[in-house]
Amino acid sequence: MSKLENNMNREEFHVSSLVVLTQPPLRHRLAEQIAALEGAEIHAVSDEGKLVVTLEGSSQRPIMAAIDAIGAMPGVLSAALIYHQFDELDKQCEDMP
Repeated sequence: MSKLENNMNREEFHVSSLVVLTQPPLRHRLAEQIAALEGAEIHAVSDEGKLVVTLEGSSQRPIMAAIDAIGAMPGVLSAALIYHQFDELDKQCEDMP
């Protein structure tokens, strides 16, 4: 298999975590809106309005789009990327039983 063919058989899996600072009275509504985004999961909501969020996606592009969407939500004061990791997945390995 050539290098080009090998690279074409690989997919990426991205995971990011962020802390989202919200206006405290809106924290639960915003947590629901964020959780509705594809690949998003809420892990904690504090009384002070801080949300711990993870985002998963097949590339960096949907992760960044989700971060932009979160930052643009009314009531969100900031969305800070804390961690980002990606791994390459081999399609041939995924297809094996």
